[in-house]
Amino acid sequence: MSATNTPQTTYSISDLSKEFDITTRSIRFYEDQGLLKPKRRGQTRIYSLKDRVRLKLILRGKRLGFSLAETRRLFELYDADKSSTAQLNTMLALVEEKKSALQQQMDDIKVVLMELNSAEQQCRLALEDNKTAKA
Repeated sequence: MSATNTPQTTYSISDLSKEFDITTRSIRFYEDQGLLKPKRRGQTRIYSLKDRVRLKLILRGKRLGFSLAETRRLFELYDADKSSTAQLNTMLALVEEKKSALQQQMDDIKVVLMELNSAEQQCRLALEDNKTAKA
């Protein structure tokens, strides 16, 4: 933000790197993947407010388990249909898929925890039996 409190409209790669606590290499990777499209001034990349928002969405999607291909698909849908109806429907489907996968992982973890608890209990009983047999 400038001294007049107006939002910044362009950003350098180092501005975005610092703001989102990621490397400049990561930002260039997202650019190589077609997710960001900065303008160029010579060799310098000039990122727009749109690029900044997209970077924020890429990182949020990554945190939620979305692949870069899924994120790209959402961006493409939004670019093709600014009403974002198709994007929202796709997003809902992706969210359902992620929730289902996470639920399956939770169920799998519960089963493993039960098995570990059972193995622990058997080990403790065996230790007790060893102590009483020696006494």
